[in-house]
Amino acid sequence: MNKIDTLTDILRTRRSCRAFLPEPVPEDVLKQIVATARHVPSWCNAQPWQVTMTRGAGTETLRAALTEAASKGTVPKPDLDWPSGYSGAYAERRRTCGFQLYDAVGIEKSDRVGRMQQMLRNYAFFDAPHVAIVSSPAELGPYGAMDSGGFVTAFTLAATALGIATIPQAAIAGYAPLLREHLGLTEDRLILCAISLGYADKDHPANSFQTERATPDDIIDWAD
Repeated sequence: MNKIDTLTDILRTRRSCRAFLPEPVPEDVLKQIVATARHVPSWCNAQPWQVTMTRGAGTETLRAALTEAASKGTVPKPDLDWPSGYSGAYAERRRTCGFQLYDAVGIEKSDRVGRMQQMLRNYAFFDAPHVAIVSSPAELGPYGAMDSGGFVTAFTLAATALGIATIPQAAIAGYAPLLREHLGLTEDRLILCAISLGYADKDHPANSFQTERATPDDIIDWAD
């Protein structure tokens, strides 16, 4: 298998895991994921990403705090504005992904309570033993965030190559003030997203589907 086939295989294998086993990931494996992901490019080689990784009691304390805040209807206050809307193909892809999840776990589209309970699973990290909070310097603005997006992608691919499941989550970053309080993150850093990670519960129905991808012809606009 050549290198492009290897990369393509890892990309196709990677999926957003929504049910984890409780077993923690060894520290050396967590470090290896970051050691690989750090090789992505960044503007002026600033390498703006920083990872705050929970484990053990740190995970459980944060899991409980986030679940309580979300269950009480605490209004999110993200450092980065949420999207102003989804339209066209973007709305359709988002809708299809949601329906695939609900179908997999047996939630009817009309079941608002069930859908809310499934949404709250985000804040429990889908039972993952670890969550990585990714931040970048506020002074680098959207370019620091863009560079960190590349790091998030590489992080998930490195984890996949090592047999570790992941799910990048914007929902958790919505509670930026709570994350700062619990993790000691300062105001001069933008909290971008979270990545819950661990070993996948392969028998859970939430992990039984995989989303589709647009074709190259859908993505490329040629300029001749």
